[in-house]
Amino acid sequence: QGHLVESGGASVHAGGSLRLSCVFSGYNANFICMAWFRQAPRKQREGVAALLVGGTPNYYADSVQGRAKISQDKAKSTMYLQMNALKPEDTAIYYCAAVERTFCGETEWYYPGQYPDWGQGTQVTVSP
Repeated sequence: QGHLVESGGASVHAGGSLRLSCVFSGYNANFICMAWFRQAPRKQREGVAALLVGGTPNYYADSVQGRAKISQDKAKSTMYLQMNALKPEDTAIYYCAAVERTFCGETEWYYPGQYPDWGQGTQVTVSP
């Protein structure tokens, strides 16, 4: 089973930027579908973006399209989420998740139940 550790969460003002990091370890597969999710108080966990470590493409939720960029550095075993033009509604705990398989799936990546591995989360707070 893999291990995931997020970092980079902070309190910022609206319009600001953040880069979240997720260091992953314990995976032997050539391909890993990894995703960022977020959960705000009293709301369901929401898929933000996903990528296939070792492949393409990347996927984004409509709510962050054009403001977010997901990327990977396989040599550093790290996945990133760059968030720009942050809004108060982006406030949430951000989690990274992973599953060893050869695809993420355009209509599948945003379902939390398919990811067996999760990090502990990192808090992002955006003030008006």
